[in-house]
Amino acid sequence: MLDSTLSGRVQALLDQFGAALEAGDIDAAAQMFVTDCYWRDLVAFTWNLRTMEGRDQVADMLRSQLAGTRPTGWQLDERELPTEEDGVTTAWIRFETAVARGYGLLRLRDGRIWTLLTTMQELKGHEEAKGFARPLGAKHGAGKNRTTWLEEREAEARELGYDRQPYTVIVGGGQGGIALGARLRQLGVPTIILDRHERPGDQWRKRYKSLCLHDPVWYDHLPYIKFPDNWPVFTPKDKVGDWLEMYTKVMELNYWTRSSCKRASYDEAAKEWTVVVDRDGQEVVLKPRQLVLATGMSGKPRIPEFPGADSFRGEQHHSSAHPGPDAYAGKKVVIIGANNSAHDIAAALWEHDADVTMVQRSSTHIVRSDTLMEIGLGGLYSEQAVQNGVTTEKADLIFASLPYRIMHQWQIPLYDQMKERDKEFYDGLERAGFRLDWGDDGSGLFMKYLRRGSGYYIDVGASQLIIDGEVKLAHGEVAEITEDGVRLDSGQLLPADLIVYATGYGSMNGWAADLIGQDVADKVGKVWGLGSDTTKDPGPWEGEQRNMWKPTQQEALWFHGGNLHQSRHYSLYLALQLKARMEGIDTPVYQLQEVHHLG
Repeated sequence: MLDSTLSGRVQALLDQFGAALEAGDIDAAAQMFVTDCYWRDLVAFTWNLRTMEGRDQVADMLRSQLAGTRPTGWQLDERELPTEEDGVTTAWIRFETAVARGYGLLRLRDGRIWTLLTTMQELKGHEEAKGFARPLGAKHGAGKNRTTWLEEREAEARELGYDRQPYTVIVGGGQGGIALGARLRQLGVPTIILDRHERPGDQWRKRYKSLCLHDPVWYDHLPYIKFPDNWPVFTPKDKVGDWLEMYTKVMELNYWTRSSCKRASYDEAAKEWTVVVDRDGQEVVLKPRQLVLATGMSGKPRIPEFPGADSFRGEQHHSSAHPGPDAYAGKKVVIIGANNSAHDIAAALWEHDADVTMVQRSSTHIVRSDTLMEIGLGGLYSEQAVQNGVTTEKADLIFASLPYRIMHQWQIPLYDQMKERDKEFYDGLERAGFRLDWGDDGSGLFMKYLRRGSGYYIDVGASQLIIDGEVKLAHGEVAEITEDGVRLDSGQLLPADLIVYATGYGSMNGWAADLIGQDVADKVGKVWGLGSDTTKDPGPWEGEQRNMWKPTQQEALWFHGGNLHQSRHYSLYLALQLKARMEGIDTPVYQLQEVHHLG
């Protein structure tokens, strides 16, 4: 049990910080930070997702935002005592602004603020109806012509999009669109989710049969309803699909299946979108104020155009369209690519007696699933973490509090441990000729994902097939596709009955180009990446994910997605931004995302 002096010292600093802010003494507030400080704000101060680095950036943000934000009530969270380790004090904090209640995480070094996370949690006067404010449900008493819950839901389904317009339209009904739709539903924002599939969850059901979540269950919860305690650690794809379908029903989402967005345009004067939808063969025109593309950061397949592809006499498709291994027993299969999908598909084809060759065009980072769970995720997302009081929500905020600029410094030692623990495994891969990497700076999987969203495989068994020579390996670029195979730039010819293009996905603004126009896609610019100036993540430094979950250069156009963790965590902040706009709350955005790259 810690004594109260640490809490007292931290609260005294918070009191001093709050007093400086209330007095408008920006210089005094900035001096309370160490020189190499980081203040990450999720909506509360900036109406944006921004990380301020150094005192000058902190002061600049406060000069822009302080008068409108009017923060008060800086307090330690009474449920969490501050801790001190290696000279760093960590404390959970609460605060308020003029329009919202916030929560955050503070780290102090040498008596000054080193990292500060501030997040908006709820808008005053627009809180979610939960806890003591949960809806009654039953209508006690008597009255003529009363409607039931079912009748009200059926009426809403009939009317929304026809007799009355949604405030928000979400294009894409995977986990991202569903999580955001649930948040908006709880905030009372009329929303329609559009998805082209027959049923919610088909985005998962219709992928290759061996697909499962490579992230563990504690990392993958959706908002409001967590997976049960007996849910498997790694969820099979069809089970994910069934959960998403159930979730859309019990969360009462207005989810339009068999509905494709054909085109969209924005009226700057009317502040309104026109969204033309093919709803099961009928054209419907929606007029929302806000449009969210939740098509997934891995949503637009990147299909290369190789010379001779039209002449190939076999079958060829992108990994996103791979039906599974059943039809390919005894067939020669060439997989172009060597990341997650390539490995998953290769293993399943081998299990069904196909002759599989994987073409590795560039090096790949591989980490074994068990090792990643234990070393990489265990402290935040594991059963042990839950037993230690680290809920998923708490883990999300801890992870969010680590500044992207220095996150790799935390990651490198973890991946060094993994490399040493699994040395024999990696030696085997290298003997087999597999080209490994650990990221440009040795920081491993998470940084690769955040920077470029590609270039890795979480091993659940396929790597051993490569080590054993059961899945063959080839290297080089594709020079051409012939009638009966793939010719590499080395001259090597790989005979094939099937070619699978496991070649990844393009930037999400490609969807904006398709639906709205190339001019809007270019106006918004590249989506995803930090600007780290590492492979496939060109600079300059952004400090946040480009264009994700925040305002873009195109008014009223938003991008939402990422893995289940990101879809869950960031859906709150995007939903609050949309709710504030619906309610007419002033939302002055600090440092709107600049455009440096088009895609």
